[in-house]
Amino acid sequence: MESGKINNPQASNKSNIKDEKSYVEEASKFIEETSLDKMHEIAEAARLKKLMEPPKWVFPEDP
Repeated sequence: MESGKINNPQASNKSNIKDEKSYVEEASKFIEETSLDKMHEIAEAARLKKLMEPPKWVFPEDP
């Protein structure tokens, strides 16, 4: 392991905390400014888009 690096996925530096706060602010703003009906429309559009995608086959690797 390189010196100066922390091997802890939960540890974060100040820039990560700043980024997380900006996401929280952005999400809060979206919730305040968007009506519940509009959120339902967005979710329904995403659901229909997912249904229209072709199936994705996952094959187990050969032993």
